[in-house]
Amino acid sequence: MKKTGAADLPLHSGYVPRWLADRMTKLGTLIIEALVHNYGKQEVLIRLSDPLWFQSFGAVLGMDWHSSGITTSVLSALKRGINPHARELGICICGGRGKSSRRTPDELRYIADASGLDGDALIRASKLCAKIDNTAVQDGFQLYLHSFILTDTGAWSVIQQGMNTHTKTARRYHWSSHKLSSFVNTPHTAVTGENQGDILNLTAQEAASVRSHIVEFSREHPTKLLKELRCMQNTSIQKDLFADTEETDTLIFAEQKRSLVMPYRHDIRAQDIDLKRLGAVLATAYEYQPQNFETLLLTPGLGARTLQSLTLISEIIYGTPDRFTDPARFSFAHGGKDGHPFPVACKIYDESIQILHDCIEQSRLGYTDKSSCLERLHITACQIERQCRPQADFDNTVYRERKYSAQWGGKTVCMPAENIY
Repeated sequence: MKKTGAADLPLHSGYVPRWLADRMTKLGTLIIEALVHNYGKQEVLIRLSDPLWFQSFGAVLGMDWHSSGITTSVLSALKRGINPHARELGICICGGRGKSSRRTPDELRYIADASGLDGDALIRASKLCAKIDNTAVQDGFQLYLHSFILTDTGAWSVIQQGMNTHTKTARRYHWSSHKLSSFVNTPHTAVTGENQGDILNLTAQEAASVRSHIVEFSREHPTKLLKELRCMQNTSIQKDLFADTEETDTLIFAEQKRSLVMPYRHDIRAQDIDLKRLGAVLATAYEYQPQNFETLLLTPGLGARTLQSLTLISEIIYGTPDRFTDPARFSFAHGGKDGHPFPVACKIYDESIQILHDCIEQSRLGYTDKSSCLERLHITACQIERQCRPQADFDNTVYRERKYSAQWGGKTVCMPAENIY
């Protein structure tokens, strides 16, 4: 699941209403628990270190599909939901936004003392991640969020986000301890944010000689360095400080190779979505209901609309990395709090939570029928996509969702508290 890339994440003001925050905590925790049950704790860390999966995950939970707020809100929801069950799941989340980020060392020390892990090493890793993204990668973004996701084996992932107040954009950084051999030599699993062209990246592998020279300079007496700088100022041709190396012209500027451009507009358009994949989801929910997941179909009150949400949830759990190149598609699970592509369907959301909860509870007791059905939902959608090549009618799909929004308990962040379902 490791990927490098960039995405434009516009800064949005606002808040997450309580009615959505509580649901995000419940569903987000259940999805993480399903991942642990099916694949193990390491898979959770790997997925969280993938920016496209993380963005898709936030969209399924009802957050705005493109906003930087998805990072803060999703991590806060997971921390509330996972930490009370940390011993059971073997996963704990430390840090957060603002003051919470500064409490990360204390939280790590507490966990280390309780579990026997090396607290000093974990705190050092946390501080290095923050220091490198704030200092060694000089891209104009000031960190304001730092979350450290830790397992009881000592493996970890870090998600950080920086803000650029001039461009009103955010950049999200993903770290993982999986196969990490160096903090200063290409350590990131991915960086997401607005591609602003060239940035100074001293963590790039090609910048190794630059880092070594910086260390050498730091050991020189200041008077010697000042003398050299004055000589440079007084000559018409600037001398290359690294002229005695083979990498004279290789002061490295990071180049974003894989971009996920999130526009400033709030509305979702057909161009933001893989319509063939969305068509397969809709066909699975509304047209193709085979007996091989009849256990789910027999769930009291389960209709085609809930099956649509469950199909997208099953993709979040069972999907391969290439399935998450269009995060906006996952907003069609429950909607978005800003009303795009449609208001959050609270009644459908609650049914999704209940069914996923039942799947996990029965799996704990050794009954895997429902969880197997959930996996087959994803397999079925993929088969329809490959064999039938369906194409969703985007406008009609959005129209139908908004037409039945009130019936499905549709809510947005703009609605008054007394109208909240």
